[in-house]
Amino acid sequence: MSILHTVNKSPFERNSLDSCLKFAAEGASVLLIEDGIYAALKGSSVEGKVTDAMGSLKLFVLGPDLNARGFSEDRLIPGINVVDYAGFVDLAAESSKVQAWL
Repeated sequence: MSILHTVNKSPFERNSLDSCLKFAAEGASVLLIEDGIYAALKGSSVEGKVTDAMGSLKLFVLGPDLNARGFSEDRLIPGINVVDYAGFVDLAAESSKVQAWL
């Protein structure tokens, strides 16, 4: 089993995403929640970093948090999967542990 990493801070305000991507092992899952969803948007300054990470990590974004911030799925970097709250629970249950990056 792998680790589920959650990132809830904007990559433009904190280094949580950078730390997560540095330490996440190949095959791990990363779920972008709350303001962390900004890392999933096309055209941002972190798009290249996120796209590179998708070569070894599975990236997800929490749909309700994306919608709450006024974004639709068509704004996402291709390859990032959208999950709802039930999907969040499934990801956590399938993982050996959950690591929150604050």
